[in-house]
Amino acid sequence: EAHKDDINYEEATAREKLVRHDVMSHVYAYGLQCPKAKGIIHLGATSCYVGDNTDVIIMREGLQLVRKKLIGVLANLADFAEQYKDMPCLAYTHCQPAQLTTVGKRATLWMNEFYMDLQEIDHQISQLALRGVKGTTGTQASFIELFNGDSAKVKAVEADVCAQMGFDKVVPVCGQTYSRKVDYNVLSAIAGLAQSAMKMATDIRLLANFKEMEEPFEKNQIGSSALSRYLMVDVLNPAITAGTQWFERTLDDSANKRIAMAEGFLAADAILNILLNVSDGLVVYPKVVRSRVMAELPFMASENIMMKAVKKGGDRQELHERLREHAVAAAAVVKQEGKPNDMIARVEADPAFGLTREEIEAELSPEDFTGRAPQQVEEFLAEVIRPVLDANKEDLGQHVELNV
Repeated sequence: EAHKDDINYEEATAREKLVRHDVMSHVYAYGLQCPKAKGIIHLGATSCYVGDNTDVIIMREGLQLVRKKLIGVLANLADFAEQYKDMPCLAYTHCQPAQLTTVGKRATLWMNEFYMDLQEIDHQISQLALRGVKGTTGTQASFIELFNGDSAKVKAVEADVCAQMGFDKVVPVCGQTYSRKVDYNVLSAIAGLAQSAMKMATDIRLLANFKEMEEPFEKNQIGSSALSRYLMVDVLNPAITAGTQWFERTLDDSANKRIAMAEGFLAADAILNILLNVSDGLVVYPKVVRSRVMAELPFMASENIMMKAVKKGGDRQELHERLREHAVAAAAVVKQEGKPNDMIARVEADPAFGLTREEIEAELSPEDFTGRAPQQVEEFLAEVIRPVLDANKEDLGQHVELNV
């Protein structure tokens, strides 16, 4: 007990060079610190008793760190969505303008995916179980030997170890290791976060190209999408490891597992640092957003224009066809001649509609074309996100400075 934190790494390193076994090298080094206990340290246990139980503890702590930063990202985006919930902007299908949404509503799409990631991370935290006191191949044979065949005592020791490690359950059965599907499930949860980060980063990159939005002024890159791709691919490692475990265990998972899981968590941490940094200061250019909306709105408002003309005595079928012709002609002007959209002028000049420019422009208020987007933002924040933030107030107000 007195030496449990007094680790003589130099001795362990020297021993590992000799025996090529990390756990046994630390057992040896621990014995040098505690000579009276040397003969019974690790008695009845295996390397996986130490390593696998430790890995579960580390993964839980890692998920909790990921969770904390994810809450910070949601808090930043919640403020952004609230600020821009009413600002109309173009909504797309296949990257072609389709209807209008709002800048804040689009942010809720990012947030909803991060919220789904949070739910999955919480699920994985709740499902984690220690390997427990299971012995070399999971039968507890060595512990039955130690306790002279007393099964109740073996179970009691396992329960005690579980409690001391802060867990409420151990895996029900295992071979030499806990099922490597656990690694796959955990890494899949944080790789889901990578998917969400890539989607948001790509959207911001496209919007930056449109000059509608940028990352914070002092930053010069988004970056999280490249790391995200790495993390999403990294999920294949534990998937293959889980599928190639022969019987109770084979050694193909040793080195690969240590690299894949550690680097997966490091990538997730870096992605979240970038997300925290970028989401805390996104820049929107309202005039550009409005200008791009107004360039497309005449096409989207054609139904409203037609209905106003019908009310003034126009023929719905004739007006529908004439609007289609004007739209095609106006699109040709934009695409082939590089000139502004002149559809409004065409409709104004067409006596079949009988509308003045003022009457036409009255139908071109972008705010009338965003549907329930502003209300959807309010409802999403109130019903989904704010309860999460209220329950995790200690994780709010995070700031990250990137050093690239």
